[in-house]
Amino acid sequence: MSIWQSKVVRSTTAVFVLGLVFQTVFFYSIFDVYFQSPLVTGVPSVQVPSGAPAKRLVLFVADGLRAASFFERKPDGTPRAPYLRSVIEHRGSWGVSHTRVPTESRPGHVALLAGFYEDVSAVTKGWAANPVEFDSVINQSRVTVALGSPDIVPMFVDEVPHAHGLTYDAAMEDFALASSSVSLDDWVFDRVGGILDKPGSAFPGLEPEALDGPGTLFFLHLLGIDTAGHAKKPASDEYLANIEAVDAGVERIVALFEAKYGRAEEAGTAFVFTADHGMSNRGSHGDGDPHNTQTPLVTWGAGVRRPVKLPVEARQPGRDPPGWGLDAYERKDVEQAEVASLMASLLGLRYPTNAVGLLPIEYLNVATSYKLDSLVANAAAIYQQFKVKTAAVRARGLLFKPYVPLIFGESYFSKISQYVSDGHAGQAIAMARRVVQLSQDGLYYLLTYDWAFLMTFIILGYVSFGALMVVWVVRSYGLSSSDAAMLVAASRSKEAAKYERFVEC
Repeated sequence: MSIWQSKVVRSTTAVFVLGLVFQTVFFYSIFDVYFQSPLVTGVPSVQVPSGAPAKRLVLFVADGLRAASFFERKPDGTPRAPYLRSVIEHRGSWGVSHTRVPTESRPGHVALLAGFYEDVSAVTKGWAANPVEFDSVINQSRVTVALGSPDIVPMFVDEVPHAHGLTYDAAMEDFALASSSVSLDDWVFDRVGGILDKPGSAFPGLEPEALDGPGTLFFLHLLGIDTAGHAKKPASDEYLANIEAVDAGVERIVALFEAKYGRAEEAGTAFVFTADHGMSNRGSHGDGDPHNTQTPLVTWGAGVRRPVKLPVEARQPGRDPPGWGLDAYERKDVEQAEVASLMASLLGLRYPTNAVGLLPIEYLNVATSYKLDSLVANAAAIYQQFKVKTAAVRARGLLFKPYVPLIFGESYFSKISQYVSDGHAGQAIAMARRVVQLSQDGLYYLLTYDWAFLMTFIILGYVSFGALMVVWVVRSYGLSSSDAAMLVAASRSKEAAKYERFVEC
């Protein structure tokens, strides 16, 4: 091998290593720019109004239940979930809860219980218990009892002293569906009665009186529907039968609570039924398929607004998909993170520190003053996040450009107080909603504040690296000046020879 060839080999190896390092670093930078945790630390808590309508709340999360399969009627015209359909028509409020990508169990439960949306990279954290610490309704509760899957329950209760979790063996989770998926949900339902009567039998030291005080949360995680959907797909008999089994189980649990404490509306018991995500026709979830992002929400009991039956002229044919048969009843859609705010308001808990959901007061059956005070607290809590995040972003950069609509954010709260003093509750509520929206937009502005600069830097880096590669290829494999001179000389000699032969002819 000649000296020149040896140099080319060494140069090629060096450039290959440099290119590999460059591509790795810049590929990672994409994730570093776009996948950032929305958590804001050091946010002061905001006081909430007293006089909460509910003492205890039962949260049912039917994992993998999509709205379309839940609300639709059977081919014979009867409801798929007859008990919860009767709740919609006679006792409570309903709507569709819209989730966000990634439509997976961990991000969905974080949104429901903590009130914020994790970034997409959260799905890579597996099922670690709080790889990033966050506040939740469970943290804010006085006592929590959680039953269900070992993949979900420990994530929210293990590090909370007043939370008590009980899970079945992981071996019961059979996604091949060799056994009935209903057994997972029956395991949860079967244990509620015993815990209500003798909580110390499942959780040593927990007395029955502890479950009778204000701020009590029961979290029942139901995995059967998700298991059936993955194994057999949502159109299968197994998936649909599991919906019916969950509906019957919910009716059974409501009967237990009302036998123990009295009718929910008078005894201070509220119920919330929803799902963490839906299920596509393929039996999968994770992406933005509407069947994945649309889940049911049914609430009833203490502090929850009763059904509103619409007059015929106010109904909107085609509002719901064919087969639902609910166009006569007012539908109240929410964003999934708003469920945490709703539960906190019903129980009179402080909103989780990083909750960003607007309180859906349309679900509340309480005095206007409680609605207003709760919504103002909701607005103040999100605005506090915005203020802390603004200070953090301002501290790390030069020529900071603030979010203009909230430069005088405090003035909104002064205006709200003025509206209240003047007796204009409706205007005060509208202003509080406006503050929530602006604070949400402001948090997004701050979360993406550096994106333009960082992406410009990355693009320039790629362009520069490409130019460097062009120069290197030309220098390593292109013609040198001596080679070019030799080629020119050879070309001229050939032309001269042709001319000489022409003259001789």
